[in-house]
Amino acid sequence: MLATTALLLTAGCSSGGGSGGSGDSTAPGSTTANSSPSEQAAEQAPPAKGSVKVLRTVSTGLNTPWGLAPLPGGSLLVSSRDQGTITKVDEKTGRKTELGKVSGVSPAGEGGLLGIALSPDYASDHMIYAYFTSASDNRIVRMLYDAKKPSGEQLGAPDTIFKGIPKGYIHNGGRIAFGPDKMLYAGTGESGNRGLAQDKNSLGGKILRLTPEGDPAPGNPFPDSPVYTYGHRNVQGLAWDPEQRLFASEFGQDTWDELNAIKPGDNYGWPDAEGKSSDPEFHNPIAQWHTDDASPSGIAYAEGSIWMAALKGRRLWRIPLKGTEASAAPQAFLTGEYGRLRTVVPAGGDKLWLTTSNTDGRGNPKSGDDRILELQVG
Repeated sequence: MLATTALLLTAGCSSGGGSGGSGDSTAPGSTTANSSPSEQAAEQAPPAKGSVKVLRTVSTGLNTPWGLAPLPGGSLLVSSRDQGTITKVDEKTGRKTELGKVSGVSPAGEGGLLGIALSPDYASDHMIYAYFTSASDNRIVRMLYDAKKPSGEQLGAPDTIFKGIPKGYIHNGGRIAFGPDKMLYAGTGESGNRGLAQDKNSLGGKILRLTPEGDPAPGNPFPDSPVYTYGHRNVQGLAWDPEQRLFASEFGQDTWDELNAIKPGDNYGWPDAEGKSSDPEFHNPIAQWHTDDASPSGIAYAEGSIWMAALKGRRLWRIPLKGTEASAAPQAFLTGEYGRLRTVVPAGGDKLWLTTSNTDGRGNPKSGDDRILELQVG
């Protein structure tokens, strides 16, 4: 069923101290997962200092890469924000094959073809999900990928499963990911309209949780609503740790960017709070950065830490974790070496895929930009 902005919500809100309010603290994707307090307390923190080694450049010459999705067998799918295309990159040779152009994409400013994700049943249904800006809104579609067809014609027509997410020249969110519960999570922005973030009847400034068909997922904190958390400015990073706890990155305005541990039903403060707040109504971030040092987009979990790609900050941040808290100060890598960094994705074990974002209108492209890098982290 196609979900729209006509949401049927209750008037309940999060209780003080970010305790989750009407949210179920054991819901899938919550920061408490299913482990007991004693098990969580026994978790070992990774070393305070980590390491990053750039193993190789996988591919070059990409135009405004945004979403990245590894395919079974080793290739990578990458979306172009401004061209509205999805391209397959052979991770061994770097060879690029365009699958096709996603119809209905209307790129402008920070909008366009943004996040992509593979169906949890991709092995049988070959479906690719995409979040994009249309002429009227931001929406989520799914498309059949048929590798047997000629290059440029391998994408089926988009099937819109969810629409009505507010669009703007800025703050379109755009990250989508299937969680361990096989539900679809989407980070949205408030499209420059700050008041939408606190309005639980709006889809802007939220993390949404949906079924693969686009309906509100079972167990969501607000009845008949896709809204999972609210009070966000612009969420572009989603990642889970091995205990199925969800983390999200968020752009601040002029002062503080955030990394948040996500608890269903909680209020993350925007626009009343940016960064850590003394107001118990709001769920505080586990780490925060000045916006010149971060402006975070994608995040990934590997080797006991969250790895966060920074755009304006032009660096990769490591945030070591113990449970849902930072166990040591964040540590920066690759500062200034590759320019703006957009998306980081697990590549198995201690490896990550990382994309640059220097052709997005705010960077200074060099020869070969934009590119995909393979990293070894620890």
